[in-house]
Amino acid sequence: MGKKYSEVWDLDAIFPGGSHSEEYDLFLNELERDLVTFQHDLDQLKEKNEVSVQTWAEMIGFAQEVGKKVRQGGAFVSCLTAQNVKDDKAKLLTGRIKQLSSLYSAVLTSIDEQLLAFSESEWKQFVQLEELKPLTYNLNERRENAKEKLSGDKEKLIQTLSVDGYHAWGDFYNTIVGRMTVDIEENGETKSLSVGQAQNKMSDKNRAVRTHVFEQSEKAWAKESELFANTLNHLAGFRLQTYDARGWDDVLKEPLQINRMKKETLNVMWDTITKNKPTFTKYLKRKAELLGLERLDMVDISAPLSDNVEEVSYDKAAEMITEQFHTFSPKMADFAKMAFEKSWIEAESRPGKRPGGFCTSFPVSEESRIFMTYDGSASNVATLAHELGHAYHQHVMNDLPQMAQRYAMNVAETASTFAEMIVADATVKTAESKEAKIQLLDDKLNRSIAFFMNIHARFLFETRFYEERKKGLVSVHRLNEIMLEAQKEAYCDSLGNYSPHFWASKLHFHITGVPFYNFPYTFGYLFSMGIYAKAAEGGEDFEERYVSLLRDTGRMEVEDLAAKHLDVDLTKPDFWQQAIDLIKEDLDTFMALTEK
Repeated sequence: MGKKYSEVWDLDAIFPGGSHSEEYDLFLNELERDLVTFQHDLDQLKEKNEVSVQTWAEMIGFAQEVGKKVRQGGAFVSCLTAQNVKDDKAKLLTGRIKQLSSLYSAVLTSIDEQLLAFSESEWKQFVQLEELKPLTYNLNERRENAKEKLSGDKEKLIQTLSVDGYHAWGDFYNTIVGRMTVDIEENGETKSLSVGQAQNKMSDKNRAVRTHVFEQSEKAWAKESELFANTLNHLAGFRLQTYDARGWDDVLKEPLQINRMKKETLNVMWDTITKNKPTFTKYLKRKAELLGLERLDMVDISAPLSDNVEEVSYDKAAEMITEQFHTFSPKMADFAKMAFEKSWIEAESRPGKRPGGFCTSFPVSEESRIFMTYDGSASNVATLAHELGHAYHQHVMNDLPQMAQRYAMNVAETASTFAEMIVADATVKTAESKEAKIQLLDDKLNRSIAFFMNIHARFLFETRFYEERKKGLVSVHRLNEIMLEAQKEAYCDSLGNYSPHFWASKLHFHITGVPFYNFPYTFGYLFSMGIYAKAAEGGEDFEERYVSLLRDTGRMEVEDLAAKHLDVDLTKPDFWQQAIDLIKEDLDTFMALTEK
């Protein structure tokens, strides 16, 4: 019987021809002309000292339309480079997109200059224009953020220099990873795996396989560690120099600003998690006992507890996800079904793909695309649901103004984690045997460990690395030390070994688009628990309230979002503790089922 759904995405519906698409080339040429013309018009308005609020409202409208095109172009090339890391033409297109994005950033800086130049009376008149009312929060946010930056010409210079002096280091990292292989011994033969394939192997049922692949992976990352130390040091150096020029002394200022989040909220979240870690180390100890080990190694945390783990076909996963989404939100289920039917998902397991998974949106087409490598594990089913959650989040915002659609990473992870929870919870409840239930609970708890300990290790590493980087370049040896110290602290030193080269192997440390690509995941995980608790209470209007919350994610501070839609205070430990208590229910069930 043939497969119902394709595991290869359809990019031709966006731009036919892949990296050699003539249509895409024309799109980029037109976009470049639009950006150059737009910047020229803005410069002329500045020379004329044009302060007509209506004229500038029109500029805001045009900026949003151009912004959609920049996002569309960037999303397409990110899909091309992900599906084939050796697509040289796509790599060249990445450079072009970076340049166009820099031009767009310069345009926005010119607009920010005018937002600052308005007198208070002009500003009130400006934001009260009918067409700008839906953007009141976003425009106020841009104005306030601009006050803390350098003058417009200096910010534009930073953006221009960033193409080759900042973003290029992220591209360089991707180039190195793309040509890397992990050599393993399998059935008496040496096999060369991509880093993505090696990562999937580390979930193998056989501990000897996991351990071998882990050790070989560490060797592969160590071999290239000098190059990765360069990318990390220079990325951080560029950021720190920029912060210093602006007079910012806290490296968390920008990531908190981007995530529309108070430092108080971040601190209370980590403090509450840390107080609860002893409970979760009991789970790690129990899992070690079940696997016949004294302590778990890194490769054992997500290891299956049973050899009888059912592999779920892609078609079955699609049906399961759609069915479970329907119990909470028929609209979300319909959306997921459409995504499968229209081949919006790249899931095929093959060499040459980049590791990891993501969802990206095409705002001009009002479509999304999901990327992952599906291998039939419960973890992969959860990832698939997770990325569909991202896509649904964007779907319900497509009719909003472009500026109001720009939600931050922390709330972006809320919708995805909520979708993942729906499927994971349902599979546990419908498990047909005790063995299956234990395995599924274990899979859920693995994710808790990832958010509470693995992500915490990343956060601790990055904050400490940046403090040392302020004093000069940080060596490979010292990077390994900082990573090990962070992992031991985050995991309460409950593991038998750690991954000293994790700073090199984790793409997130080398991403230039978003600094501190870590704590928003944990925020989203726990915030989604609050939403999930509301969903579990029932009520016919849940679907409507959920969509309302998602639509507000691009136009509110997270503390205000939580107060409005969940009636909670994120700066107090109560909410975070209640969310953790929900997860502890799974832990208690797991401990009871595995009691000898």
